[in-house]
Amino acid sequence: MDRSPLALPFPDLAPIKGVRIGTANVAYKRWTRDCVTLVELAPGTAVAGVTTRSACASPEVELCRAKLPGGQARGLVVNAGNSNAFTGMSGRQAAEAQVARAAALLGCSADQVFSASTGVIGVPLPVDLALSGVDQAHARLGAADWLAATNAIGTTDTFPKAATTSAMVGGRRVTLTGIIKGSGMIAPDMATMLSFIFSDAAIAPSLWQQMLSAAAAETFNCITVDSDTSTSDTVLAFATGTAGNPVLTTLDDPGAEALAAALTDLCRQLAILVVRDGEGASKLIEITVTGAVDGASARRVAMSIANSPLVKTAIAGGDANWGRVVMAVGKAGEPAERDLLSIRFGDTLVASKGAVVPGYDEAPVAAHLAGQEVRIGADLGLGSGRARVWTCDLTHGYISINADYRS
Repeated sequence: MDRSPLALPFPDLAPIKGVRIGTANVAYKRWTRDCVTLVELAPGTAVAGVTTRSACASPEVELCRAKLPGGQARGLVVNAGNSNAFTGMSGRQAAEAQVARAAALLGCSADQVFSASTGVIGVPLPVDLALSGVDQAHARLGAADWLAATNAIGTTDTFPKAATTSAMVGGRRVTLTGIIKGSGMIAPDMATMLSFIFSDAAIAPSLWQQMLSAAAAETFNCITVDSDTSTSDTVLAFATGTAGNPVLTTLDDPGAEALAAALTDLCRQLAILVVRDGEGASKLIEITVTGAVDGASARRVAMSIANSPLVKTAIAGGDANWGRVVMAVGKAGEPAERDLLSIRFGDTLVASKGAVVPGYDEAPVAAHLAGQEVRIGADLGLGSGRARVWTCDLTHGYISINADYRS
């Protein structure tokens, strides 16, 4: 597949103490690249996670859900090319066997090894390949860098996606680095993606979970490519505690708010990278809804706009068809009044109080839509609720990619 025109360069990412990575290729699909990733984490690493709400979740997701309350992690295993979802008891047994092998190699309990798989639904994870992949990746621990790991977790991704940031916590510089995969089947809850975040912060698991859940609500659950929710979506955050800061236990601790803000910023960077790699995408679209009765209503209206095929195809064609935005607001099922609604494209007000603005000039709007980053605003005029979401345009490339995805 061609690299997305919205792709960004891979960032310079420093290693994080307490994290070692190994990758291997066992050819779950006809790929020459690595497709199994094993991460070793230092003893005492705190873990937090959020997963898909799909009723058809994969065994890996179910295992993560069961282990997350324990709050501790020593390892992570990721498979790309096979989601192992909707595979019955054999899929469950394969996932458990792979985790058990990883735990034995890492010298820890299976309850401290987390797993994720992504790829084709309905094909059981081949146990022999899964175990061989863990063996090979373990033998190469420390040899793989962030770029290698990011490439190894991808499926239809056209470029590797990662981000980093930092915060001052208790007088120590704390680093946060995340890698992510995702391109299609993207919508809350969770978007169809796998994302793994690593930090050297020392933090209690319960607070780490609180921070991640709040960050995901504003970021990973505010993106959409095609309105489809995956069976395998997983975001896991690991904090090795190696930065030397005093252990954070509450948001009132010095530096806790700074760490929470940095985590949210990192998640936002990662989430937008997924939209930039939306299947067939040529434009990144940011949608801001203001004036709603509350924030939840604003978000539902924003997602209605973001998921509208008519809006997305209009943007793909550079068509300033603001009527489609009006349509999407009206169908959202949320409080809205025609004669209070205002619509913007970029910085240009195009419609207000139920009609096109007097003297409307489409030229600046057309110029804005010709760019790769498009902003749409809708003010409902009803209250103080606001929300921001991100999506991409809908082109023929999306059809081309998904018409033969299993090949």
